[in-house]
Amino acid sequence: MRNIFPSDEPELELDPISIDRLTSYIEQALLQTPQLRQVWVSGEVSSASHHPSGIYFTLKDKVGRAALPAVVWKSQISELETKPQVGMEVLAFGKISVYAPHGKYQFQVQQVLGLGEGLQALKLQRLRQRLAVEGLFDPQRKRTLPIQPQTIAVVTSATAAAWGDIQRMLRSRYAGVLVLLAPATVQGEMAPHSIERAIERVVRDGRAEVLILARGGGATEDLSCFNSEVVVRAIAECPIPVVTGIGHERDESLADLAADVSTATPTTAAAIVVPDLEDVVAEHLARIDRLRATMQTISIDLQSQLSQLRMRCERIKPDRTLDLEFDRLDLLQQRLRVAMSARLAAARQQQLRLAQRSQALDPRLVLQRGYSLVRQQGAIVRDSASLVVGEELSIELGRGRAKVRIIAVEHGKKAAVEL
Repeated sequence: MRNIFPSDEPELELDPISIDRLTSYIEQALLQTPQLRQVWVSGEVSSASHHPSGIYFTLKDKVGRAALPAVVWKSQISELETKPQVGMEVLAFGKISVYAPHGKYQFQVQQVLGLGEGLQALKLQRLRQRLAVEGLFDPQRKRTLPIQPQTIAVVTSATAAAWGDIQRMLRSRYAGVLVLLAPATVQGEMAPHSIERAIERVVRDGRAEVLILARGGGATEDLSCFNSEVVVRAIAECPIPVVTGIGHERDESLADLAADVSTATPTTAAAIVVPDLEDVVAEHLARIDRLRATMQTISIDLQSQLSQLRMRCERIKPDRTLDLEFDRLDLLQQRLRVAMSARLAAARQQQLRLAQRSQALDPRLVLQRGYSLVRQQGAIVRDSASLVVGEELSIELGRGRAKVRIIAVEHGKKAAVEL
């Protein structure tokens, strides 16, 4: 037999191990390495195939030539945020293991995220879980809104359409409410701290009974400030109820979860915080009717009891004690009539005040008193900032209409108070 070792080297003592033992040794070494038991790997999916046992795919390094065989077992597929597809850049989480039959290592994947948006989604999910553990989203923290608030604060951009939408809705439903504007930046890197400072100004002012945090619709990245921890904590720590009206319906922001009430748009938020004046009048009239019916029922019941008592007394010997009881019943009945009459009179006075207020808000009566409505392309003009010299406007009077042309514009005071 030919010597397989060079003559100038000492003979080695052979102690071979089986391939199975070697593979097992390598597998144990991988499992004992913490960095390989839970690892995030980024790469491009260069191949993918579906099998009864799971999804087999290959991750390729975009810069180098290295490739990593990966598998998602069937039981794990339903948990994936993103299913791997060829050409997709992904962020995959899992562990490195050994596939003994082929003597190869492979990546056993537990989660797949699209690179970029997927990473942001992961960060948002972790923040949401952490704040939820603190109890900032608990239903028990939610406060009820005041029924008829007289002062409302709005945190939004002073130049945004959302601010105009909120004012129009408040005026149409419950004119006369005081609106405080706390202007804030609602997009970009500076937005979270700007919103936080605006909420703090509302709290320091102390007049508002409810706060609306609003922004119109936009791209997902434009609304990212409402997922900021700074904004969530400012809402959670606000001592007055907070209503969000953030213009997106696809997802629920963390600000929505922390608010006492969340709505899909600024207009809806404004509609929720105040009642409709017509509904208030109708409810009050219904209360008066119920009070009148109750008074009538009580009066009839007392008359019946008194009549029965008199009939019983007529059949027995007169007694001074019975006379005193009659006197007491008469006195109680008289007091009841006085009390119920007073409550009914107060209710009628409130009804009159509400009717007068509702009548005063009727735009037709306002026009008859000598005022007019100015329309710009059919819409009512509420702010001189939208007017342009030379533009043609329509004037609606108590009787008839007229066309006018603007020759000058003067900007007056704002309709709302700015904090």
